[in-house]
Amino acid sequence: MTLPLTATDPRELLANQRAAYLLEGPPSAAVRRERIDRLTAMVLDNADAYVEALVADYGTRSPTGIRFAEIVGMLSVLEHTRSHVRSWMRSRNPSPAARLMGIRAEVQPTPLGVVGIVGPWNFPLNLVILPAAAAFAAGNRVMIKMSEVTAHTAELTARLAAEYFDPAELAVVTGGPDVAAAFTALPFDHLFFTGSPRVGQLVARAAAENLVPVTLELGGKNPVVVGRAADIGRAARRIARARMVNGGQVCVCPDYVFVPEEHFAEFTGALRTELRALYPAIQDDADYTASVDRANYDRVLGLIEDARTRGAEVESLAPPHEPEADPVTRKIAPTLITGVTDDMRVAQEEVFGPVLALRPYRALAEVTDYVAAGHSPLVAYWFGPDDADFRTFVRKTRSGGVARNDFAVHMFPSDAPFGGVGHSGMGAYHGKAGFDTFSHHRTVVGSALPFAVTALAAPPFTPFLRNGVGLALRAAAFRARRRLGR
Repeated sequence: MTLPLTATDPRELLANQRAAYLLEGPPSAAVRRERIDRLTAMVLDNADAYVEALVADYGTRSPTGIRFAEIVGMLSVLEHTRSHVRSWMRSRNPSPAARLMGIRAEVQPTPLGVVGIVGPWNFPLNLVILPAAAAFAAGNRVMIKMSEVTAHTAELTARLAAEYFDPAELAVVTGGPDVAAAFTALPFDHLFFTGSPRVGQLVARAAAENLVPVTLELGGKNPVVVGRAADIGRAARRIARARMVNGGQVCVCPDYVFVPEEHFAEFTGALRTELRALYPAIQDDADYTASVDRANYDRVLGLIEDARTRGAEVESLAPPHEPEADPVTRKIAPTLITGVTDDMRVAQEEVFGPVLALRPYRALAEVTDYVAAGHSPLVAYWFGPDDADFRTFVRKTRSGGVARNDFAVHMFPSDAPFGGVGHSGMGAYHGKAGFDTFSHHRTVVGSALPFAVTALAAPPFTPFLRNGVGLALRAAAFRARRRLGR
């Protein structure tokens, strides 16, 4: 993919940023913190403009929800990152005792250079600002490709970035799929992507052409397990709200729920009651988030219809006298699906909408076997006490994180890594994990030994060295046999 070279061409921006990095070298802690401060100010100074842009992009999205999820929710991570920059930058001495023998070793966290960030449309501000802050903390320059789906937010960010930053520090690129393809094919020093597993594969493939390391923050079908000792009513209330965050368009939203067979009717009834109480009206509710565009709206309806056609029981919780879905507002009422089978698309694809599949279970082994057999989700949820069943679930399944008794609480600690595993991604950020992701930990070793190590490694080999090597191997073999009880 090639694009005509212009003043805002991503290739030219990358060349300028790399030249600036090579000229100035790794920045000081003060410079790194000041860049994070400007990034934070860019968002906070223009919070109202971002709310307006996101409402325009979605058609209907709660202004309060935007302020909380897009802005307030990332401030603690930004502050934690800023306050720890200097300590994270310090070199460490991996083998202090080696100094006594004349070997001095240190490991230096060094910037990678220029980091490319590709943002999603569901949280188009939060999910580019946080990785950008981590990249700044590590001493890098940053280029961001905003999602074209949320075009108002993209254009606003591009304009503001030019006001708060020199383009050699931070540059924001806008445009459609062709621009995104060209962007991901650039020889960055690291590429960070948030989005779907399908697009993540394309990004990783493009980056591989230049041997660019990637961090992929993807989605997946996040399971919820209601334990036998759970408070059924409380679990239903919290799961109902968790499914409806941003209209279900969140990579950490619950996707399907396992409920003990004996509590299934009670749970379903409580879930139904809660959703009806939360949304007595939908189409005129300014806080009820719409599908971001017609394509996503049609896709979610397709999942529902496929399940219905294949024999599932589909229950729309649309208020009386309102449609189950409206193509004009792009709002879909909360929908519960039971009788789900594995051949249904809703069992295979990430829903990313206000739809929840419910499955009864008899034994916990059914749940762990099912979750472990599928792609690893970004997060696994458990409702109930921290008991033996919960620990069995954690031990026998794999996921990016585990959250118990509430939505996305595994993301709350500012210094805890956030990321997926397997199909839900690779790599992590938030806190020091983000700093480490965008750093190269370079080992620097000096020798003051009275002899040259190369004299031991290169021929000719003396009889003394041959005997010494043989003795070392025999001693190592003896230790290994003893540890194995042989």
